[in-house]
Amino acid sequence: MGAPQKVINPSPLIPTTEKKTRTRWFIVFMLFLVTALNYADRATLSIAGSDMSNQLGLDSVMMGYVFSAFAWSYVAGQIPGGWLLDRFGSKKVYFWSIFLWSTFTLLQGVIGFFGTAGTAVMVLFGLRFLVGLSEAPSFPANSRIVASWFPSHERGTAAATFNSAQYFATVLFAPIMGYITYTFGWEYVFYFMGVVGIIVAFMWLKAIYSPKDHPRINKAELDYIEAGGALINMDQKVENEKKEDKGANWNYIKKLLSNRMLLGIYLGQYCITTLTYFFLTWFPVYLVQERGMTILEVGFIASLPAICGFFGGILGGMFSDFLLRKGFSLTIARKTPIVIGMLLSMSLVAANYVEAQWVVIFVMALAFFGKGFGALGWAVVSDTSPKEMSGVSGGLFNTFGNIAGITTPIIIGYIIGTTGSFNGALVFVGANALVAIFSYLFLVGEIKRVDLKA
Repeated sequence: MGAPQKVINPSPLIPTTEKKTRTRWFIVFMLFLVTALNYADRATLSIAGSDMSNQLGLDSVMMGYVFSAFAWSYVAGQIPGGWLLDRFGSKKVYFWSIFLWSTFTLLQGVIGFFGTAGTAVMVLFGLRFLVGLSEAPSFPANSRIVASWFPSHERGTAAATFNSAQYFATVLFAPIMGYITYTFGWEYVFYFMGVVGIIVAFMWLKAIYSPKDHPRINKAELDYIEAGGALINMDQKVENEKKEDKGANWNYIKKLLSNRMLLGIYLGQYCITTLTYFFLTWFPVYLVQERGMTILEVGFIASLPAICGFFGGILGGMFSDFLLRKGFSLTIARKTPIVIGMLLSMSLVAANYVEAQWVVIFVMALAFFGKGFGALGWAVVSDTSPKEMSGVSGGLFNTFGNIAGITTPIIIGYIIGTTGSFNGALVFVGANALVAIFSYLFLVGEIKRVDLKA
């Protein structure tokens, strides 16, 4: 017998011995950054709104329509935006989305040159409309990227992380925008946010890849996320698959719209998004007009509830994934934080019955925390979207949710214009949280991935 042969490890990249990279969490950081910018650009008008309306002579009803302009096109662009994502991939479509919405945000700074209220309102409405259309692919892209990069037991935390950026946007940018408005004028808020967004758009091109193409991911992490249910091949479609999907889209959309679980999720998202748009549009105005604060105070005080919303969002996602790891079903793990969060959000109605400013801020902070804790809709979308149409499915979900962006500013504008008070507006927002609870408890049923070919 000869000497024993030396055994050579055939591959240095064996998942059982190699420590996996954590590239997926850098991807979520980028989603967080872009989503924070997304919401900051939506909120520019609410921060600059009081000074702008005084200068241009806009009343509450006119401001309500201007606030809603974003949502009209944002809703209309959801399904086309989702189709673009499924057709051309998340990286390219998202780049153009960020670049265009930032450009249209910057252009809002020139509204003051149009003089009369009528002309200024039309131009402002048009630019806000274009911002909404440009932002339409953003959240379906977030959901799509999370579905491709994360195993199911980490998806709640990942989705909650990028979703919580809406609160971080207020924490970071509201004081900055309040200071800019107070010191330089409302026009410079739009100039500043537009330039920042264009810079971030080019950062996105350098940072984002699909899982199989990312230069910093190793085989261990790729195997780990694929074994956990990540759809890592989402952006590697061949041409014949694209053609097949293109012909089947409308048939698939009909199937999505006939699914009771999805309809319940859509209704719940509409109600939850009503809370979002109250805080994005009328909340700063409420603090100025109803509570007598200055715009500089609002810039800082509005960030306090937002901090609570941010931590609520992170904790809600972590709590949901914790329940999954403990063996609870996906249905219980997702519904429980949503119901608890919406119950807490209803506390904002109590602001109608208190006078002290610190109590008002405490109540709003509790409601904001609850809204963040229960905002797991995008995790649910990642869990339920059919793999053939993840972008369109997310777009359809966001269409229903953001109809609230049209209705909420207008309804609240009429409530204030009719009653001269925000009391009815707070009751309206709280009632939507209650409807969201009933939708998830009695309409949604079992949460599971939709199989369009079944």
